[in-house]
Amino acid sequence: MRLTDFWNRMYRHFGEAYAESWAKDYVLAGLGGRTVEQALAEGLSAKQVWQAVCQEVEVEPRLR
Repeated sequence: MRLTDFWNRMYRHFGEAYAESWAKDYVLAGLGGRTVEQALAEGLSAKQVWQAVCQEVEVEPRLR
């Protein structure tokens, strides 16, 4: 998964205004206690991060 695809899915699920804030502030257990931004900055793939987001919140099947 490309990073642009990841962010498009985030925007579609959370809305453009909330997606970046959620990625910056919400700590996910599935990312080892990191936020989305921290995980991406530390080199986790966009696919791994998206899978952790999907485990944390209910995402529409078409976006999974």
